[in-house]
Amino acid sequence: MTPSKRLLDLICAIGLSIVLTPVIILTMVLVTLLDGRPVFYISERMKSQTEGFSLIKFRTMKVVDEDSGVSGGDKSDRITNTGAFLRRTRLDEVPQLFNVLCGDISLIGPRPPLRQYVERFPETYSQVLKSRPGISGLASIYFHSHEEYLLAKATTLEETDMIYSRVCIPRKARLDLIYQKKRTICLDVSLMFKSVFKSLR
Repeated sequence: MTPSKRLLDLICAIGLSIVLTPVIILTMVLVTLLDGRPVFYISERMKSQTEGFSLIKFRTMKVVDEDSGVSGGDKSDRITNTGAFLRRTRLDEVPQLFNVLCGDISLIGPRPPLRQYVERFPETYSQVLKSRPGISGLASIYFHSHEEYLLAKATTLEETDMIYSRVCIPRKARLDLIYQKKRTICLDVSLMFKSVFKSLR
């Protein structure tokens, strides 16, 4: 990550954290009252091929003893009413500002993958993770909705994994590598505004 990109991340993350403090507090209260604890969902993600970190999001699903893989139709019955709203508005992603401040991720970049997929597809992620992962990015803006549509069709963990592995990972990787080649501060700022506009819409 370049010093200018890191500086942009810090300025924007601090500013957004201040502006969104009332929203963060209100969301914490609502999740606690309506869905109980824990308020946050913490999951390991990868910022390089070998280095993981704890990604923080607002919890949107019922807690189970064991959980693995990406969210597909096989997990749809676990999404709470509050969680459905948080996902639709992308408010569940707001706690990741803490990850940005810690330097785990950037505001803009490829979405941080699960360890299991980095280990299964080392050639793909050796290229993709040359960019610092981000809260949003080219693939998040232009493929996220279609990814949700594809995964919603899955009825089992195995089917979800097959769709994500064979379809979603290659398509997202292509977009992530386009971003990597075209990456500039101006592009990052543009993608930030597009991400906000998409959430508001």
